[in-house]
Amino acid sequence: MKAAVKKFLAFAGGLLVLLIAIVLLRTVFVTGGGSEVSGDRADAPPPLKIEDPLAAAKRLSGAIRFRTISIENAPTRAAEFAGLHRYLKETFPLTHRALERTVIAEHSLLYTWRGSAPESAGLKPIMILAHQDVVPVGLDQEWTHPPFSGTIADGFIWGRGTIDMKATLVANFEAIEALLKEGFVPERTIYLGLGHDEEKTGIHGAGSIAQYFRERDVRFDFIQDEGLIIADGLIPGMTRPVALVGIAQKGEGSLELSVLGESGHSSMPPPRTTVGILSTALSRIEANPMPASIEGPGQSMFESLLSEMGFVNRMIFANLWLFRPVVNSIMQQKPQTNAAVRTTLAVTMMRGSNKDNILPARAVAVVNMRIHPRDSIAGVIEHIKRVIDDERVQIRVMEGAQEPSRVSPVASKRFAMYRRSIHQVFPDIASAPGLFIAIADSRHFKDLSENIYRFQPVLMTSEDLPRIHGVNERVSLDGYVRFIQFYAQLIRNGGQADNSP
Repeated sequence: MKAAVKKFLAFAGGLLVLLIAIVLLRTVFVTGGGSEVSGDRADAPPPLKIEDPLAAAKRLSGAIRFRTISIENAPTRAAEFAGLHRYLKETFPLTHRALERTVIAEHSLLYTWRGSAPESAGLKPIMILAHQDVVPVGLDQEWTHPPFSGTIADGFIWGRGTIDMKATLVANFEAIEALLKEGFVPERTIYLGLGHDEEKTGIHGAGSIAQYFRERDVRFDFIQDEGLIIADGLIPGMTRPVALVGIAQKGEGSLELSVLGESGHSSMPPPRTTVGILSTALSRIEANPMPASIEGPGQSMFESLLSEMGFVNRMIFANLWLFRPVVNSIMQQKPQTNAAVRTTLAVTMMRGSNKDNILPARAVAVVNMRIHPRDSIAGVIEHIKRVIDDERVQIRVMEGAQEPSRVSPVASKRFAMYRRSIHQVFPDIASAPGLFIAIADSRHFKDLSENIYRFQPVLMTSEDLPRIHGVNERVSLDGYVRFIQFYAQLIRNGGQADNSP
């Protein structure tokens, strides 16, 4: 018996030593690519020189003054969009002479910069997306500067849309105008698609632009859209800012849950009212979230940053085969990281009777879902049915729901080119792929390219994040210069016939 125990302990000890050896070897030898991108700076043109940053800031300021607010049933806003269109024409004359301009769905714009190489030879064009509309501002008096003033003060340009996303829109015009002055001509055709209703659904704006290309059987080499940011102090264990490029976008939509019963006076209630039955179902949904797991774009992000991490974090993320349960547990502790590892379900609306003493014949709730790329709408419904286990609760998919996007490949020359463009403008930061948990206009283009990247070249800390759609939205003057330089570099690199590093 003792001999058998000794053999077992020796065997177990050997396995433990082997396990430790594997973990240490992977920690030492498995590397990411967060700071080392092949061809980052070799033979790269220097970032575009901005001759007069203040003048560029003033041009952005002028665009912010147009109240292109995207809200339902607001026909008077048409004048604001028309005003912005005139302003762009007057402010960027070279662009409007050299590029073809097409108005789509009344307020959206499509610009075409014809490439020197024929598309008939199989050279796919590229698409850069931005949107003209902004969200409402709430109470003006909460702002340091009026939200539509475009005030330039304290080293910042202030106003609604500076981040989301007139800085991107105008920076593209700045970049194209400057490249035209240089005599640059892309080999690939470049499209600039400017939707007008992204903050609602994007169906009429970007959706119509996407349909325009489907009807012409045009597919894109890659598509650039708004998305993730340069995160400063937002990723645990990272001492440098990280440019996060969204290679996938969560699916989005809402489910209507309803329960039917008999109306009547509240003085004679049944054992369970429709609201009570529905409330129980909603509680079960919140108590039983969908499974969480770090995989796909989230895993790719951490693996890309291995070389940037300290020993402990590097050991963990280089050996997810062993530590995945630990990482999953940690990621679920904060709403921001929890959203990156699972499909989230949020109860957002509920209604019953319209009077306090009437039993509602129908109780209704809305559950908003943000669907991880590994899941589907059908999978969410199956999960909810299993969790609530009550046939009295009916589930309906509301209009506009969309499946998650495909995951764009990272082991590709397109993605290498994209990261190279980032590092040429931001040489002192790391970069990595990631999952975009919000939604953007590129959701309407998901069948038009295998390579869709969602990124904004703006550096943000945890203090800056509430400014997006919030009070005191702003972008620094230095940051706006980087906006222009990034889009110029992306056009230079991506517009080449061979845009590999």
